[in-house]
Amino acid sequence: MAADDLESFSLANPPAGFVDDPYPTYARLRAARPVHRLAPGSWLLTRHADVLAAYRHPALSSDKQAEFAPRLGAGSAIYQHHTTSLVFSDPPRHTRVRRLLMGALNQRAIARMEAPLVALVDGLLDRLADQAAPDLIQHFAAEIPVEVIGNLLAMPHAERGPLREWSLAILSALEPAPPPAVLARANAAVDEFCAALRGLVAERRRRPGDPEVDVLTRLIQGHAGNDGDGELTEAELLHNCIFLLNAGHETTTNLIGNGAHALLVHRAQWERLVAESALVGTAVEELLRFESPLQLNNRQAREDVTFSGVTLPAGSYITLGIAAANRDPAVFERPDELDIGREPNRHLAFGQGAHACSGMNVARLEGRLALGALAARYPRLALAGPPERDRRVRFRGFRRLPVQLG
Repeated sequence: MAADDLESFSLANPPAGFVDDPYPTYARLRAARPVHRLAPGSWLLTRHADVLAAYRHPALSSDKQAEFAPRLGAGSAIYQHHTTSLVFSDPPRHTRVRRLLMGALNQRAIARMEAPLVALVDGLLDRLADQAAPDLIQHFAAEIPVEVIGNLLAMPHAERGPLREWSLAILSALEPAPPPAVLARANAAVDEFCAALRGLVAERRRRPGDPEVDVLTRLIQGHAGNDGDGELTEAELLHNCIFLLNAGHETTTNLIGNGAHALLVHRAQWERLVAESALVGTAVEELLRFESPLQLNNRQAREDVTFSGVTLPAGSYITLGIAAANRDPAVFERPDELDIGREPNRHLAFGQGAHACSGMNVARLEGRLALGALAARYPRLALAGPPERDRRVRFRGFRRLPVQLG
């Protein structure tokens, strides 16, 4: 990119090749324009220090009502979803809903997930060998979070078929410039998902489960003590159940898919994981850094804020360049190299502060078990053809990842 092209860089209309490899562009922005004007009143941060500061800044809001109304259509189903769910809300709603979710995803709950998750992964790896054309996304990575979240909500297996496509449709509306067809699919997905959940919620109200293990029952009943202030409205309940699936599905599918692809392309690191299975924990952290599943996040300034010497006025929309921050040479030595033993690793893939991902430890567990078992079961795994990359810029992942098992 020439200097004038860098100045005009836009996430809504990125240059050719950006989706396939955004990191050179992010590196140039980080060095020359770390606080980059995307549009009037809209800015992109690319330095690790700035993104970290933005996550922690008390004057930056996660509420998206003003931003999403013109883009998604105020009053639409997709607008209601994205302005009601945990990730795009501020206190007091954020505090109240997060307390419920974190209580449902505590360490005891995560420990209970491990044995069923091991069995799920082993079963998927068994079936992978029976596929005529194994696809590591369709036949493995995408199956894991759908089952995990389906189990958390105790959703009948017969009703889980549409979950992945609903999730993809709903999250695609968060792209910088979603076209009308994408918004139409997103609105339909929210309506269909809510209809399915209403029946599930009605049944759980009639026959509550154990709130220690049944997340939906816990969300219906509210926090311990059930004194009223912790209870969710019907809209909050439905949309945060959808949020659970979307957040868990997108992060984990992309972590496993991106991770497997990166390891197979950087073959020495794959061989290293095969030989040293104890490295799987640091490998997951490095893969989160190297190919961040969530590449971008957003905030709005409630007052003037300053990053890298540039003061942004109150009301500014601020895009947090997670992927750019995670390749910042000021923090990471040899940032463009994959090193599954990298320590320390202060990546920002799960955010920071009050809005740090509530399901990060579930995603880490899924990543460790999936990638560890994959390397142990199929040490000669290799790519079997060109993968099909998802063409979004906010989320980074693959639609198809054909492999040969060796």
